[in-house]
Amino acid sequence: MRFRAAPADALLQASLDPFTAVFHRPSGQTHLLVSPAPEMLAALADGPLSLSDLHDALAAAFQLEDAEGLADRMAELVAAGLVTAEPAA
Repeated sequence: MRFRAAPADALLQASLDPFTAVFHRPSGQTHLLVSPAPEMLAALADGPLSLSDLHDALAAAFQLEDAEGLADRMAELVAAGLVTAEPAA
């Protein structure tokens, strides 16, 4: 499974320490995210990544030991419509 962030023009983001407000234009909903969710969206902005690749990209910055917690956050982003899941190529 690979994950892709919503297109950049579909998201409007503003930092509200410690939150990041993300307005999802297609749904008209605003989501308040905390780290590492905004960083996950940023990492996915350049193209789809597997959970393993995303974990590798974020592990050093966030001291991630395993992908379980990352998978939970990814499921939340998918449920919110900010990320889509697609079959691996």
